[in-house]
Formats: sequence, structure tokens, C-alpha cells
Amino acid sequence: MKKILFKGSATAMITPFDEDNKINFNIFEKLIDFQINNGTQALVILGTTGESPTVTYEERTEIISKVVKKVNKRVPVIVGTGANSTRTAVRLSKEAQELGADAVLVVTPFYNKTSQTGIVKHYAHIASKIYLPMIIYNVPSRTGLNILPETYKELSKIDNVIATKEANGDISSIIETKFLCGDDLNIYSGNDDQTIAINSVGGIGAISVLSNVLPREAQELALRNSKILFKYYDLIKNLFCDVNPIPVKYALKCLGIDCGNCRLPLCELDDNLKRKISDLINKHQIKLDI
Repeated sequence: MKKILFKGSATAMITPFDEDNKINFNIFEKLIDFQINNGTQALVILGTTGESPTVTYEERTEIISKVVKKVNKRVPVIVGTGANSTRTAVRLSKEAQELGADAVLVVTPFYNKTSQTGIVKHYAHIASKIYLPMIIYNVPSRTGLNILPETYKELSKIDNVIATKEANGDISSIIETKFLCGDDLNIYSGNDDQTIAINSVGGIGAISVLSNVLPREAQELALRNSKILFKYYDLIKNLFCDVNPIPVKYALKCLGIDCGNCRLPLCELDDNLKRKISDLINKHQIKLDI
């Protein structure tokens, strides 16, 4: 049975920027306290929602160091360290380990991609170079590469590969993965709208975008409260009305937390989508006490 790093909802944290597009650590620290005080079970930084592709190496080091210090072991800190170069993924994973992270989140190779055999070799090599627990991140819509259930079976044999963040959208495939791997691989939902479905067939939680604005509700969703899903389904859906994290950053702005614009090539929402997000925030009477 593999180690369980957390159960319930972990927040896929945004990276706040200031008006000069530099890291806004003042807002970052407030968001960390807000998340932990409202029941989030873990924090994921420098993932997709954290705009990791446009964060420099020097910024990564500063972000990890400051987040680890601010969190101070209150919840696990999981750092995104994936790359399409295995060598780079090793370097980023070692760095996260040295800076005090509790685990790494490693997305599948993108652009150059690989075979299913290559996937196993990629993760096995990274895992052999670190002692931290590793969560695999499978998101074919972004990477063009999908992990098959039989491949997960091989990956589950690697000691420190403890879980997957599954965002392939294929519930049947997730069921087969659970059937083949059993307790040797924990499964987290990577899509808020599928969290209940995934956790109903053996998943143990979610790495959530919704949790940036509704951490308590995201935790309830991860515990399979279907009332939460249908109450907030319109918001959950529209937090992906444009490329993540553009909509969720704008939602936070509507709530009085200006996290700055995304870095190019991500750009602002158009006016119609801004109105849609703003209307949903008002409809659900969401307020943040930060």
C-alpha cells in the first residue's frame, strides 16, 4: 500500500503577479493562509495553474523557499517539477527536495512526447534520483500524451511513485487503472467536474482549481458531496471558459484579490467572459476573507 500524502482537496495554487508582472509574495502569503485556514489539505505550487512554463528558474527557487517557510509544515507542499526533458525534470525535482518540498508533481513529457515504455523509463529515472514522493500528472489535452492503465500498473511498482493526478477525462480508463493497481497507486482527480465520479471509483481526493476561490466547498466536493457539484457546476465549468488559469485569476480579482494578469502568451479574458465570471461570483454570493 502506497503512502497517502493527503485525502480530500489540494489547491492548485495560482502564482500572483504585481502590476510589473513580478511575483507578488505579499498576496501569495495571504492566499496560503486563506487556503490553510479554510481546510485545504495540501498546496500545489508551480503547476499548470501556477503558470510554471513562464516562471524563471530563479523565480522558482524563491517561490519554493518562501512557500515552504510560510506553510511551515501545516500542510504538505507539492511542487510541480515536470518537463519534457527527463534531465530537466530530475534537476527541478532535486531542487524542490533540497528546498524542503514534501512531494513533487511531474507531468508527462510534452511536445516530443514518448511511447508507453518511454513513460515508464522517464518516471523510473526521476524517481531513482530523489527520495520524495512523486505524483504523476496525466493531462493529455495539454501534453498530447496519455498514460494507459497497463502503464500505470508498471509505474505503481516504483516505490516513491505514490499517486496520479488524473485529468484524461476517461472514467472507464480510471476504473481500469484502479482495478490493475489497487492500493499501489492513489488517484486524485485533476478535473473539478469529475471529482465525484473519480472518487466514487476509488479516487481519494482532488487537485483543484475551484479551491482557489472556494476551498471549503472544494473539500466537500472531494468528499463526494454531490450537492456542491450541482450548486456550483456553472462556476466550475466557467473557470475553464478560457485557458486555465486566466478565468480563476479574474475570479479572484472580482473577489477583491488582484493577482495580476497572466504572463504571455496567456492574455486577458474578453469582456463577455469577464461579465460571465463576475455574474457567477455575484450569483453565488462568494466573499473572501483574506
